[in-house]
Amino acid sequence: MAQELENDRLLRALAREPVDRPPVWIMRQAGRYLPEYRETRAQAGSFMSLCQNPELACEVTMQPLRRFPLDAAILFSDILTIPDAMGLGLYFETGEGPKFRDPVRSPEAIERLPVPDPEDSLGYVTDAVRLIRRELNGQVPLIGFAGSPWTLATYMVEGGSSRDFAETKRLLYGDPQAMHALLQKVADAVTEYLNAQIRAGAQAVMVFDTWGGALTPRSYREFSLAYMQRIVDGLIRENEGRRVPVTLFTKGGGAWLEAQADTGADGLGLDWTIEIGEAAQRVGDRVALQGNLDPSVLYAPEAVVREETRRVLDGFGRDTGHVFNLGHGVHPAIDPDRVAAMVDTVVNYRRAD
Repeated sequence: MAQELENDRLLRALAREPVDRPPVWIMRQAGRYLPEYRETRAQAGSFMSLCQNPELACEVTMQPLRRFPLDAAILFSDILTIPDAMGLGLYFETGEGPKFRDPVRSPEAIERLPVPDPEDSLGYVTDAVRLIRRELNGQVPLIGFAGSPWTLATYMVEGGSSRDFAETKRLLYGDPQAMHALLQKVADAVTEYLNAQIRAGAQAVMVFDTWGGALTPRSYREFSLAYMQRIVDGLIRENEGRRVPVTLFTKGGGAWLEAQADTGADGLGLDWTIEIGEAAQRVGDRVALQGNLDPSVLYAPEAVVREETRRVLDGFGRDTGHVFNLGHGVHPAIDPDRVAAMVDTVVNYRRAD
């Protein structure tokens, strides 16, 4: 049976059930903006060492909950754990972000890719989930996550971050069959990975499609959304006697909200380039919406942070189905006091009659 949750606002909001106020959590809520995180990362020695140490991953997952009255914890990990477990040789260059020693650019390389066993090569993630659940002890729900197949494929083909995705789009347009083979394999890996997180104790999951907005509308549906649909269809949707909601987030994907809602996902994440009230009108009550304060607002004075937070809350326009969040991850240079002001504004928010 389900563990009793002291605070289940997130799960109720994603089910479009009544809540006393919108729940709040923050993308990248455990990260470099927190001095305690920086201390723990220094202790770990490197970012991936931190990710691969369940005890330290648990510690940094819990850190923001000690500072702020958040309504959810999110597993501390990275979206590139799956391609790393596929043997592509993940490493980090100072100032340049993640890179892979063995990018995948041919049908033969795609064919050779293994689908990793999430309890074997990714067992450090599921171990962290179990540890975090014990540490949370029913305080708030735990969110698990993964990158979308398209987003992971861009890193795998490019060999790292990219501005124009030249190699990825060369494969997409030049050999779409090979691209589909890659995306299908990654989608299956993501589905198994998220299901392993759910079995280990994740009470909600999220798929981050960071680079879906780089595609044309037709290509988005064919090469990104179709594979997120495959994941939604393959997920465990009930565990511990409770529904496990899934949220999809495409950065730059505001044009395709209706198609995203058709997937059967419980929630859709919004970046800051769309008015949340407009989004709510377009999808109706089919899905909950998460978002969507511009993270850069947190550089502003506290009064502005509070005003802009209320603007998003008021803009949603109804009482059910809103999870407050940023439109993307919190920036490393943000003052934690600004985050505190934002969270406090949500916690004390009541919609005017």
